[in-house]
Amino acid sequence: MSSADRHIDPTESQVRTLVTAAQHNDAPIVMVNLLAFNDEGGRDSYLRYTAAVQPHLDRVGASIVYVGDATHTVIGGEDAPWWDTILLVQYPSRAKFLDMVLDPEYQTIATYRSAALHTSGLIATEQWMNTN
Repeated sequence: MSSADRHIDPTESQVRTLVTAAQHNDAPIVMVNLLAFNDEGGRDSYLRYTAAVQPHLDRVGASIVYVGDATHTVIGGEDAPWWDTILLVQYPSRAKFLDMVLDPEYQTIATYRSAALHTSGLIATEQWMNTN
């Protein structure tokens, strides 16, 4: 299974969409990471990545909001989610996220992430504005 089939890295189209959105929207975002680890050492490799990524998060003003294991599905089509862990990271903007992931120093540690994952999902979210 190739990296593209495993959903480890974004497609060119997804990158273009993110870059365009970053040019038109400087609102903070929360990135929802749905992570399915490789059976052999995946979680350990991801823990190496999380330790190494922290200075990069700090540099762009990002912070981990939540990390936890998925235990079971309460509502949905399957008894168990396809991911092992959910991780929420808040960034000051899409541009700051791009600044981090495109940095060559970050790219050197991204290999830990790639080695750790069987598949993943990464979803950019924006907070709802007060509707009152």
